[in-house]
Amino acid sequence: MKYHLKSLLYLFVIGLPSLAFGQDSLENALQMPKEKGNVKATFKATKLINIQTNETIYRNELDFRVDHRFGDIAGSAGGTKNFFGLDQSTDIRIGFEYGISDRLSVGLSRAKGAGVVTQLYEGNLKYRLLEQTADDKIPLAVTLFGSTTLSAVKASTDPTAANAFGEFQDRLAYVVQAVIARKFNSNFSVLVMPSYVHRNFTVFGDQNDMLAVSVGGRIKITKRMAFVADYTIPFRDKDKKAYLESTSGNQYYNTLGAGLEFETGGHIFHLNFTNATAIQESQFITDTNTSWLKGQYRWGFSIARRFSFDKKKAK
Repeated sequence: MKYHLKSLLYLFVIGLPSLAFGQDSLENALQMPKEKGNVKATFKATKLINIQTNETIYRNELDFRVDHRFGDIAGSAGGTKNFFGLDQSTDIRIGFEYGISDRLSVGLSRAKGAGVVTQLYEGNLKYRLLEQTADDKIPLAVTLFGSTTLSAVKASTDPTAANAFGEFQDRLAYVVQAVIARKFNSNFSVLVMPSYVHRNFTVFGDQNDMLAVSVGGRIKITKRMAFVADYTIPFRDKDKKAYLESTSGNQYYNTLGAGLEFETGGHIFHLNFTNATAIQESQFITDTNTSWLKGQYRWGFSIARRFSFDKKKAK
């Protein structure tokens, strides 16, 4: 599994740009035009497949987003019996983000949630700390993201369950991330994102705190279409992982997502495939128990529509 995923990442970072740039050399293609000001639209949306991008919602703009994940396409749970996953839904999320300023946005969302910890309510903040400049005086963009998620599901009476909430604070989970991105030219953007996840309550034997790192990118194919992908590696304690896998029968996997992005005026549409069942960062980073190699990947989509309440921009 490890070697297959490393090969996929290598292909994405090194090999695929040559397809997008055609006859041009990679050296020439990765040169930004010599312009003044900040680099705009490193990515077209605030998220790739699973992870955040450095993009925020500008002042007086509202972004409405719907994310949907279906069931397994193949493997023991997939195939024709559930119409390749289309008869099932592992997670659904509906969210709003509003631009307080051009650098700061605030978001609210409701997600179905995956596993037993469901009925999720999330509040988040996203802040552009640094913006990449076209003259490369600032070569990278850095955006900070933080979220708090509350589960409203009924508490389990099983004390070993992940939703055996005894107190209100047991229902809370927190995520802090730093998105470090660079737009090499209009065709190619990449990001690296370290993450910290804290869950006040977990299944018996699991860890409350977890670090992770993600990589992702966007390669423009046509004027309105691009290839997007992301990959997340959680750093789970080996002893706790071995205990959980032996007691639950589940295995833990890194998260890989890939798909196509379509820009249609005011809409950004993603058609994607991923082994993650959950959408929220507090869940897919810590609890991805499905594997691409076992056919446990699923079709999903996202639709983002942005509205402007600024009269000058509306004109």
